Amino acid sequence: MLETGATVTSADPHAAAANAQEARAKQQIDELIYAHRNPDGTFSGSGPFQIKTWGKEAVLAANENYDQGRPFVDEVDIRMGRALKDRLIDLQLGKADIAEIPAAQARGAAASGIQVSRSQPDELIALVFNAKGPAANDRRIREAVASTIDRAAIVNFILQKDGEPAGGLLPQWSSGTAFLFSTAADPGHAKELWSQIPAPPTISLGYDSGDSQEQAIAERIEVNAQGAGIPIALQAIPAGVAIPGADARLMRLRMPSAIPQAALAHLLGVLNPIAGLSTGGDALTDSAGPQQIYDAESSVVRSFSVVPIAWIPQVYGLSARVRDWSAPGPGETWPLADVWLDNMDAQPQKGSS
Repeated sequence: MLETGATVTSADPHAAAANAQEARAKQQIDELIYAHRNPDGTFSGSGPFQIKTWGKEAVLAANENYDQGRPFVDEVDIRMGRALKDRLIDLQLGKADIAEIPAAQARGAAASGIQVSRSQPDELIALVFNAKGPAANDRRIREAVASTIDRAAIVNFILQKDGEPAGGLLPQWSSGTAFLFSTAADPGHAKELWSQIPAPPTISLGYDSGDSQEQAIAERIEVNAQGAGIPIALQAIPAGVAIPGADARLMRLRMPSAIPQAALAHLLGVLNPIAGLSTGGDALTDSAGPQQIYDAESSVVRSFSVVPIAWIPQVYGLSARVRDWSAPGPGETWPLADVWLDNMDAQPQKGSS
């Protein structure tokens, strides 16, 4: 059995997703039941599994005729909308074989005896300024706020060291140039900039109301900013609101590909409607070289319209009987077609992952 925190609100597996978390869960399942993802984002063909039941718990049955070979397990039971505490308990009690775990909880889960699997850091947490907010026409406001953020403290204490500070829009393992972007806080520079702004505003900072980790990061940013004399007002935003009324908001941005050109082009496409970026991803073709990638990335970072904060991995807890699991990378799905379960109790294997 696999457990995820994503809540599916529709009984129709092909209905539009209510929020980004649900959309990711549905895409993972689509990748398992179809063989191909088409250029327009739709799916076709017959994949390793077929839908047996769908709802808050989805059951996928092995496709006997899958052209790349029948999966090892007979069925995959996916329980959605499970709270973190319940997922961890189910792993400890052997009621679940695989469960998604927030990066900040990975060390605690491992300490409790749960086997933990991590991907490369492939999800960016960033502060994104609203192009229609008061900071849109004054770079000093954006730079001042960005200069107060203590990324190291956020990674060390809120993320429990499961992640790395982010100065650029791509991680070091993908682009090779992330080290060129500073991640250091400079509250003195922030105070100097803020003193130059006539009638400086209070900046409203939004975060996902259902994400306790985002809330903790937002609260840390508020404390950092206040230390430099910059007033921040936090605003909880319902999931699924793409362009909120807040002056800035925290966003989670998952890489769709390990290829830097494709990842950066996608990222800029998502951010442009919110931040009004002057640099789009259209020029980042497959033939774009390292210098073009760095220039596009650097242009956004220097504008302070998007402030990278941290890169975090995707983390999964595994039961002792799971074999041949590897954490999926950017653009990859759960590798359930290749997973098999050790028959530890000597009972006939009825696979559930």
